[in-house]
Amino acid sequence: MRQFRGAPAPRRLFVFGLGYTALVLARRLKAKGWRIAGTVQSEEKRTALAAEGIAAFVFDGNQPLAEAATALAGTTHLLQSIPPDAGGDPVLRHHRQDLAALKDVRWVGYLSTTGVYGDRGGEWVDEKAGLHPSGARGRARVEAEQGWLDLGRFGLAVHLFRLAGIYGPGRSALDTVREGRAKRIVKPGQVFSRIQVEDIATVLEASIGRPNPGAAYNVCDDDPAPPQEVIAYACGLLGMPAPPEVPYDEAARGMSEMARSFYADNKRVANHRIKTELGVKLAYPDYRAGLKVLLAAGA
Repeated sequence: MRQFRGAPAPRRLFVFGLGYTALVLARRLKAKGWRIAGTVQSEEKRTALAAEGIAAFVFDGNQPLAEAATALAGTTHLLQSIPPDAGGDPVLRHHRQDLAALKDVRWVGYLSTTGVYGDRGGEWVDEKAGLHPSGARGRARVEAEQGWLDLGRFGLAVHLFRLAGIYGPGRSALDTVREGRAKRIVKPGQVFSRIQVEDIATVLEASIGRPNPGAAYNVCDDDPAPPQEVIAYACGLLGMPAPPEVPYDEAARGMSEMARSFYADNKRVANHRIKTELGVKLAYPDYRAGLKVLLAAGA
């Protein structure tokens, strides 16, 4: 890890991919006096973030970020939230050398997925478990994780965050039910781990305060649960009848390949490391707590 002498540089977070999850952290840190910059995929989004005082640059992964050295100048903390594409990690593909040249970066975070563990038949996995992804998307994540860890040889303090299924305002079972898209698909024994988006930001902020280069963290709540139970609970909160249960084998015939890939993996993800090492206390330890707060906020 690089050593920094003298007065610390002003804190500047640069985010590759200022999307749903990363913006929660960015706005939280901006409110604390940080300078925030990062990439978006459209000029419209760039303009909207500029109005918030966030310096955004258009980067779609197909072409390098224009004047990358200038955009990255002054960065002290860096977060990568863009998923791999068919060619791998787009940031490493275009900007590996730009990243290696950064001199003042104290912390780097890569947002990965618990999909790197693959299918475990419903058993528990923690960060010590081997990586055995089930499909191409998971394998691409494993490769991206290693690519970012390799930047450590340039002195960058890289941390991996393996996110469970993300939900939050506008993206929860409540919204699925309200919009009439809810289905109670039942695959016996199937469970998923989840995480509320604000709790992701809490974990990232805690890691920034306690860097541990090379560390990986599972970011999930305490209660892996069957998806049909979450839908039923959301319906109950909204005072709506739960849709009928549909066997997975029947539902799978109409699913996209991506949807089927989610059901291919069945595991319970352990989150003790974010608690013991980072001191995180989840605001939403299970989906019930998360959905109750979202409903109250929406009301």
